[in-house]
Amino acid sequence: MLGFCTILLLTAMTKIDPFLYESARIDGANWLMEFLFITIPLLRQEIGVCLTVTVIAALAAFDIVYVTTAGGPGQATSVPGIQIYILAFTEQRIGLASALAVMLTILVLLVILPIQYLNKEGSE
Repeated sequence: MLGFCTILLLTAMTKIDPFLYESARIDGANWLMEFLFITIPLLRQEIGVCLTVTVIAALAAFDIVYVTTAGGPGQATSVPGIQIYILAFTEQRIGLASALAVMLTILVLLVILPIQYLNKEGSE
């Protein structure tokens, strides 16, 4: 995700008109004010996409954890995806695994919807 977000933000920064920075410098803005009042607002959409993709990837992590530790030692590195897999395919508790998967989906939505709302609010 780091590479994707880096490329996305770098390409978005190329669309910012350099005259905005020049105008801000003429008005007496320092680098921090340029960053806070020009760069961040103009990159709001891309920052929202990066946050959304990163949060979804973090909450749905399964493959790397399963391959490296399989949720162990004990339950130390168990993430919801590993727990769903163990319940469904090793313990044959399909109902509980399905309920946990639905709860994971709701959790992802509860985290992503405010990010999307804030992202949409800034573009209007």
